[in-house]
Amino acid sequence: MATIASMSSRGQIVLPVSIRRKMNLGEGSQFLVISDDENILLKPIREPSLDEFYSLIEKAQETAKKIGLTEEDINTVIKEARAEKRK
Repeated sequence: MATIASMSSRGQIVLPVSIRRKMNLGEGSQFLVISDDENILLKPIREPSLDEFYSLIEKAQETAKKIGLTEEDINTVIKEARAEKRK
């Protein structure tokens, strides 16, 4: 679906109601904004359902097992990332 939207003086863009309804977007919906030299992509951020969450966890565990990643490895990386963030 393609449509034209205009930006206000405050940088706001109104998404057409047909798109908002189709994608179940409402006031307060959040988006990941990705841009390159020519394009802007708005990706709605949605909380996954419990089934989706557990499926993601299961896939991550399977991948970690395949590559030999241990819980100790993960804890080490988390500690390093937290230390880096504090700098």
